[in-house]
Amino acid sequence: MTILTVTARGQVTFRKEVLQHLGIKPGEKIELDLLPDGRGMLKAARQTGTIDDFVGLLAGRTKKVATIEEINAATAQGWVGKK
Repeated sequence: MTILTVTARGQVTFRKEVLQHLGIKPGEKIELDLLPDGRGMLKAARQTGTIDDFVGLLAGRTKKVATIEEINAATAQGWVGKK
């Protein structure tokens, strides 16, 4: 069991091994669910993606610009399982 100290400002610092166990890296968020009888459940908050997040995912990874015809052909091949 890990015991943490609450500061006068109500803050808690988690030890490195606790964050590693939870799979939380610096800058990521933590989700806290308040349960009955004064308990809480803590876990890494997993971001749900949006289409806006996906659109720029590959930006800057290549210098090639595909035409709409090339994009349509690649899409059609993907649907039939061809590469």
